[in-house]
Amino acid sequence: MKKSALTTLCYIEQDDCYLMLHRVKKQVDVNKDKWIGIGGHFEEGESPEECLFREVKEETGLILTGFSFRGIVTFSAAGWPTEYMCLYTADSFEGILTDCDEGTLEWVAKKDLMSLNLWEGDKIFFRLLMENIPFFSLKLSYDGDRLTEAVLNGKPMELLELRREDGSRTGVIRERSLVHELGDLHGTSHVWIVRPTETGSFEVLLQKRSSGKDSYPGCYDISSAGHVPAGGNYLDSALRELEEELGIRACPEDLQELFLHRGYAESEFYGKPFKNAEVTMVYLYSCPVNLSDLSLQKEEVEAVCWMEYEKLLAKVRKEAAQGKAENYCIFLDELEKLGEYLR
Repeated sequence: MKKSALTTLCYIEQDDCYLMLHRVKKQVDVNKDKWIGIGGHFEEGESPEECLFREVKEETGLILTGFSFRGIVTFSAAGWPTEYMCLYTADSFEGILTDCDEGTLEWVAKKDLMSLNLWEGDKIFFRLLMENIPFFSLKLSYDGDRLTEAVLNGKPMELLELRREDGSRTGVIRERSLVHELGDLHGTSHVWIVRPTETGSFEVLLQKRSSGKDSYPGCYDISSAGHVPAGGNYLDSALRELEEELGIRACPEDLQELFLHRGYAESEFYGKPFKNAEVTMVYLYSCPVNLSDLSLQKEEVEAVCWMEYEKLLAKVRKEAAQGKAENYCIFLDELEKLGEYLR
């Protein structure tokens, strides 16, 4: 019998844990070795809730007495028909937990979920569930195990590829906010815009981050910087950010590649931890720049200004000694190494 394109998935809660199914019993299983919730395909004539109740009873022996419909998840995968999943959580049930012929059932603390072998897209909706986001529609696209697209309520989510210490790609694609929640190493491009002064020193262009940014709002930052998106590279990202943030249309030959920088910082914004582990290609841009000619991306950049390099270095060193980035979100060792190229 042809399987329905409609499915249910339920995460049963108890004592701040979810009941998880470790799919290890079937030899041929698209979910083999993954940890997932409880659910399956609709049978002919079933409503979503009828499918939910039946699947939970068949796989766990439990009878649900309280549940919530949390969202619709659309799965698109190369070589597979599109699947539409009704996502539920349940907080009350009756009965005794039984063995499941599809895998091993285990109560897992919510704080430990991200350490399991999960589908990358599942990590996204776990975060939405645990943040009590209202009913949502999430589209997830895959090529094999590789997440290629995530769209939340019709808006694309930013996907990053995790990197190794030398900047090379791992092949693992993860949603941006999860990267900063978990502290995963990812790629960024930094462009320092500099100009010489009449006294023989240098000035650097700083951007003041928008007050609406999700990290370091209102802080002074590098001239232009941004993540390297999944499938992208350092140089293209540097050129794109220059144009988007400042309106500077540079050519590849306008950027001088300086060095690869490894940076890490931890902080908290809006009550959430923020871990920034990045491997960065640092570039120098020394073409003439007039502030009046710049077109600032107001969602990202509030203002720009020139500052003498030694003055900036002193300010960043002072904040580094205090152990807190209050006004400048700039890595001290990167700034110091930049100075070696300017002298």
